[in-house]
Amino acid sequence: MAEEFNTDGMLDMYLFENEQLLEQLQETVLEQKDEDCFDEDSINEIFRTMHTIKGSSGIMMFDDITAVSHKLEDVFYFLRESNPENVPHVELVTHVLDVADFITNEMDKIRNGDPVDGDASSIIADLDKFLEKIGGGEKKGGSKKSEPKKENVHEEPKQFYIAPVATSASRFYEINITFFPETEMANVHAYKTVYALKEIAEDLMYSPEDILTDETISETIIENGFKILLQAQSTEEEIRDIIGVGYDIERVDVYECDATRFQHGFDYEDHDSDVHIDLDSSVEEIEDKAKAEGDGEKPKQSAKPGDFVIKSKEPGKRKKLAKNKGKSEKTSFISVDVSKMDQLMDLIGELVISESVVLQNPDLKVPGLNLNSFNKAAAQMSKISTDLQNVIMSMRMVPLTNTFQKMNRIVFDVSRKLGKEIEFEMVGEQTEVDKNIIEHISDPLMHLVRNAVDHGIETNEERAESGKSEKGKITLSAKTEAGKVWISVEDNGKGLDREKILAKAKKQGILDGSKPDSAYTDKEIYQFITLPGFSTNEQITEYSGRGVGMDVVVQNLQSIGGMLDIESEPGLGSVMNLKIPLTLAIIDGIVMETGSSSFVLESGVIKEFVRVKEDMMIHEPNGEEYIMIRGECFPVLRLGKWYGLTDYKESVEDGMILILEMEGSKVCLFVDKLIGEQEIVVKPIPSYIKKIKGLSGCTQLGDGSIALILDPAGLIE
Repeated sequence: MAEEFNTDGMLDMYLFENEQLLEQLQETVLEQKDEDCFDEDSINEIFRTMHTIKGSSGIMMFDDITAVSHKLEDVFYFLRESNPENVPHVELVTHVLDVADFITNEMDKIRNGDPVDGDASSIIADLDKFLEKIGGGEKKGGSKKSEPKKENVHEEPKQFYIAPVATSASRFYEINITFFPETEMANVHAYKTVYALKEIAEDLMYSPEDILTDETISETIIENGFKILLQAQSTEEEIRDIIGVGYDIERVDVYECDATRFQHGFDYEDHDSDVHIDLDSSVEEIEDKAKAEGDGEKPKQSAKPGDFVIKSKEPGKRKKLAKNKGKSEKTSFISVDVSKMDQLMDLIGELVISESVVLQNPDLKVPGLNLNSFNKAAAQMSKISTDLQNVIMSMRMVPLTNTFQKMNRIVFDVSRKLGKEIEFEMVGEQTEVDKNIIEHISDPLMHLVRNAVDHGIETNEERAESGKSEKGKITLSAKTEAGKVWISVEDNGKGLDREKILAKAKKQGILDGSKPDSAYTDKEIYQFITLPGFSTNEQITEYSGRGVGMDVVVQNLQSIGGMLDIESEPGLGSVMNLKIPLTLAIIDGIVMETGSSSFVLESGVIKEFVRVKEDMMIHEPNGEEYIMIRGECFPVLRLGKWYGLTDYKESVEDGMILILEMEGSKVCLFVDKLIGEQEIVVKPIPSYIKKIKGLSGCTQLGDGSIALILDPAGLIE
């Protein structure tokens, strides 16, 4: 057995697995934060999570993480075994989240290559006090593991040499461990078990032996299990507690054996009579079965070996035979570096561009060419290219569950500090979004949720005075519609105060002096709160008052082609709606020309193409233009004039009108001509070019030219 080993190759898996465990832990805790206590399944799940993190952190030699997870494991062991009453639930939730935060912070340091220098002593001391409180001063009993340690610092064994000297108190065990088929790096999990058992072992052997030097041994462990021979002065129950059964280990079988069996190792053949006894059989049946096997006769079997298994006997019920079910097909997963996914997405984008270059090649326009075979091959290539694009896109899509759970944590923490009773509800958290999009919306969502808790929901006294329910409510919801993702943050608080916002806007000189207050719609006024430095809070608090939250929200959303819409009713609450694209990589767009310049517009915002007559136009003295279409009046935006082009068509009869619609607002865009529909690979505008209103990116067309991608939100404003 290799006592010294390199942990570098295991670090990524350690971080990945523990990150998943901590996310599940936080989800479990926050789901039951408003209950009277944790249910039995949750207690067992949290116990197993801490046990797993403790074991893996011990292998990686992160002592403080090991110590704090071990202490929280002690707390939940006591809850599981002793079932104490009157456990302060909110305090317990806080302790669990504190431990999760500490481990997360330490893992962030590990990921960034910083020193892992966190001090867990204060958290461990708080957990010790909590244990004394719920135990009434009495420590846990029944096993060595269950006794809370007096010291706060976890001590690792000084060395791993085990003297194989048996005493009169020594006991010998044969242990068989079965891992779940989907467990990754089973050899590492097997070593975690060996590492944990060394604390009690007098002597220890295991098979397979090369669990650290041969990575392919994982398949053997999954198929045949992991076997351990242990000499120790511990009970079977203590051994089971140390090994545990969690998300990696499916079953642990512990059998006590004699010294002879132990000394022979794994080559020992058991010659004992193999009499299988059904606990519900009569004495005569047992004797007949034993006699038959003793005479070398095999009992008659009506079924083939392996057809039946013995089900665990439940209290008060007879043991029964059940037909084995074939193993159902399980989904296999593999972890992939996000940067490799980004690189693959870029290559798919280049493939789409190359496809356009081939299909739009000028050589294909030579008269008289027979392109039937080429067109068939091109159609097949286009189909494969589209399918490949869809598969890659689906691989990048991840649910919003984790992002929403982080908001749940924010509501829990902020509401407690502000002394507000708030219920948090999540709707549509399984909605999937491109991973890059999720990274851009986490901060905006955090600001909006904090604002809802701080600004939106009233204090408990204010809600009582206004006749509202004692608890405020914040609902975070998501849905997919027309290639976009809608995320809304809704609260049932006091809503936005139109007059207060107007007064603040006047004070800051934002309002147009020539326009009366009544001319501003509610939506226009509500948008003022998104301006930099704008805040209606008179006092600066930990969470608001500096005017640097909502403008960050808008900037982050605009950077990914999204937008924020605000709705509010005084006294009833507010709704913040985020509209964001499903992905940033490839879109379906309409290519058009104005003068000698090419532009692209996303297909989803174009409602109609129309040709119009000059007599349908309405020209205002201030230069604004409108057009009447089927009795409805639309503003007209000439794309060539908007960007100061010189060679665009002047007459609307020579070009094409596109009716664009976003969030109920409509505008008619006048362009010279339409080129066609095409899959567009979105490229960012180079940083050395000044940001221009109405543009969101650029792309390369099939003929090699560059087209600018229009931002409909910038055109409609």
